[in-house]
Amino acid sequence: MTSIASDEATDGARNGVADGTSRSLPAARRLNPTLARYLSALRTPKGLTGGVIFAVLALAALLAPVLFPGGYDQQGATALTGPSVAHPFGLDEFGRDIFVRSVYGLRIDLSLILTAVPAAAALGTLLGLTGAISERLGAATQRALDVIIGFPGLILGVCLVAILGAGWPALFLTIFISGLPSAGRYARTAWLSQQDREYVLAARVLGVRRGQLLTRHVLPNALDACVVNTAVWMVVGVYIEAGLSIVGLGIQPPTPSLGVLLNNGLRFVTQSPTYVVGPALLLLLLAVAFSLLSDAFNEAVNRK
Repeated sequence: MTSIASDEATDGARNGVADGTSRSLPAARRLNPTLARYLSALRTPKGLTGGVIFAVLALAALLAPVLFPGGYDQQGATALTGPSVAHPFGLDEFGRDIFVRSVYGLRIDLSLILTAVPAAAALGTLLGLTGAISERLGAATQRALDVIIGFPGLILGVCLVAILGAGWPALFLTIFISGLPSAGRYARTAWLSQQDREYVLAARVLGVRRGQLLTRHVLPNALDACVVNTAVWMVVGVYIEAGLSIVGLGIQPPTPSLGVLLNNGLRFVTQSPTYVVGPALLLLLLAVAFSLLSDAFNEAVNRK
């Protein structure tokens, strides 16, 4: 009896020490495992490089009105000049600083991508998980998403521009609607891969309601796929905006976007070959940043 009591006391002491140690751990070491996984992804070479590029671009776009209080439409005496110390990207056909307009254009692009893509990811994920509520509803939702897939982003954009007119709302809806099927399919795949798991079957036997099962178990497990898909669609959003603006169906001048600047630069490529270089460089850097981040997140998810 004494030995048993001694063992129990020892075990209790050990548990107490363990609990105390757990409580004394710094907050960084008690992070949610999912959050910790993504933070670790940002410390990898790809994640760090992509994160730094994105942070610099986002900061420049955010501070554009402070850095360039004269605005993006200030005209000069000369036009279509090449790069210089005062004007790193040169001047456009109206004597406006292409670098300043590119930074403001980056601001427009980021406002589109950082609103439309996460909104599409959120709604698409919910639509993809409707199968957890009702198989018929899930099947009907998938048929609707399949119809959207039949319209490539640029074709969908042309249709929306014909209805709404060229501008920010049509671009937003194009990126938003185009992103729904991908997010929905990722979420549905996550649900189908888990519906026969032991914890799901046990929850059903215990009478756990479908909504509760969805929010507490299925949705957290679909989060990884949703995050990776969102990062990938950031890149797609960049190209949709640029593609529609290059053909004159996106943001309309004099408001700048990177696609608008590329469109203008191509018109004057013989007079000023460097016109397109600056906006194209920022567009490429933005796409590279999102690509690196999506790769880093994907590798972190696959390592878990």
